[in-house]
Amino acid sequence: RAKEIKTKLGTLLQKPDSAVDFIIPYPEKPEKPLKAQKPSPEEALQWRDSLEKLLQNPYGLASFCSFLRSEFSEENVEFWVACEDYKKTKSPMKMVEKAKKIYEEFIQTEAPKEVNIDHFTKAVTMKNLVEPSLSSFDMAQKRIFALMEKDSLPRFVRSELYQELIK
Repeated sequence: RAKEIKTKLGTLLQKPDSAVDFIIPYPEKPEKPLKAQKPSPEEALQWRDSLEKLLQNPYGLASFCSFLRSEFSEENVEFWVACEDYKKTKSPMKMVEKAKKIYEEFIQTEAPKEVNIDHFTKAVTMKNLVEPSLSSFDMAQKRIFALMEKDSLPRFVRSELYQELIK
């Protein structure tokens, strides 16, 4: 059974035959938020208590990404954004392509932007990738969300960037 999973995973992770790079429509480095999109101080205040509200707001997401980039820890939010994009995928073929890219960029050992997930979560995620579905990354995404909520959000809320938003 393990050998079968390893073979299927190996097949999934093989390089494509064509030289076309797969493009995932999420920015590598989110642009700076536009002045016109700046939230009211009241709206920004809600982000203190809700990472979900922060991530749903384009200005909030861009501000959070900018803050994390300044701390060299943007991989978690980039992984979360990639998972959100992945869950909108309709085509099974695109799903396999995106799953492979997310795995190689964020999950595999020594990945360029490897996220910090426990061994069990990594194993479940890898097993889910044998036959990718829209929920393949759910467990890992929930772990990373919880980590950002517990660790990154409090640091963001204390930052000068955030303090300027709530003035």
